[in-house]
Amino acid sequence: MSRGPDATMLLQRQLERHADRCGIALTWHALHVRRWASATFVGAQHRLALSISGAGTAAWAAALDEVDLPLRGHLVADLVVTTITQADDSADLGIEVLTVET
Repeated sequence: MSRGPDATMLLQRQLERHADRCGIALTWHALHVRRWASATFVGAQHRLALSISGAGTAAWAAALDEVDLPLRGHLVADLVVTTITQADDSADLGIEVLTVET
């Protein structure tokens, strides 16, 4: 029996939905996940590499750390855009996300 999509898949889907609502085309290049646990929490560290294109890419990337990305069974504890390489109406992004199981 499957438990459903994991935090990584849910995160990808939410970022794609948010980009689509904002008129941004999103292309995935790489995704690395490392599980982690502390004394009180269990979760994962996600490193994402993607390209975005469309009007407003710079504004979309700049505001990404403030976007609510609900993930069933998980919480986005931290999201940081680590790199942005801008070119006209497109950009390559590096993003690090920390998710915690709820």
